[in-house]
Amino acid sequence: MAIARDGTGIGATARAFWSQVHPVFMTPPLAASLFGSILAGTVDPVLAAIHVAAMFAAVYTAHVKDGYVDFHVRGEDDDHPLTARGCRVALALSTAVFAVCCLVLGVLVDLLAVALVVPAWLIAYHHAPQLDMNPVTATTGYPLGIALSVLGGFYVQATTLTAVPLGFAVVFLALLSGIKVIDDAQDYAYDRSIDKRTVAVAVGPDRAYDVAYGLMAGALVAVAALAAVRIFPLTALLAALAFAAVAAVARRADPELATMLLIRGSYVFLAVLVAAVRFDPIGHLV
Repeated sequence: MAIARDGTGIGATARAFWSQVHPVFMTPPLAASLFGSILAGTVDPVLAAIHVAAMFAAVYTAHVKDGYVDFHVRGEDDDHPLTARGCRVALALSTAVFAVCCLVLGVLVDLLAVALVVPAWLIAYHHAPQLDMNPVTATTGYPLGIALSVLGGFYVQATTLTAVPLGFAVVFLALLSGIKVIDDAQDYAYDRSIDKRTVAVAVGPDRAYDVAYGLMAGALVAVAALAAVRIFPLTALLAALAFAAVAAVARRADPELATMLLIRGSYVFLAVLVAAVRFDPIGHLV
């Protein structure tokens, strides 16, 4: 049976598999893993690469499973590059890669490192059709995966957890959950028609916006508070200010444009945080 829906042969199969690599949504989890490594101070490139590979496999699993459910099960999407069999093969391959990464981390680090990684795959695989039907799990699945990526990236380097990575994990969880609420609001009418209870469906689009920006504001306040007590470097305030500026513009946009702006704003937020943690120029002066 065919793997790709638009052709046969190695080229068509490779394109179909590659189609499930979505840079916009894959970049943050991989960057979060590297950010966790940077937080630890000394970076072992081999361990960092293995953890990044595990996160890639987990997110790839989520994309394939989500596409399979939306097209082959629910009929929600108009098209999908992989056949049903192709989806199963892709899931088997990504899961195998993930399992190998876990095995290597268990040998090179310890079992707690594995325990911090495995939930990412569980969230990815079960996002559709289980977790995406509940407003809480539909909203927090992706952000929780990124929070775990920060913690895991830190742990495989330091073999411990401290207040710093835990604080960043909580901040990312709240900030990205807010973005996810707005992203889900784009599909409000369709989700309501199939009883898919996102936050927008559960409380209405207007209140969903209030929830979303409340979560993001809470995350930025947390950054300021943690910087004030010097758990975060003072330079982290610059990241909060940069994202706040983007959020202020997005607040006046429709859900599609707002999501685009906020996702890219989260890239800026992370980039400034990396610079803040790595260099902390303000911290060196106080």
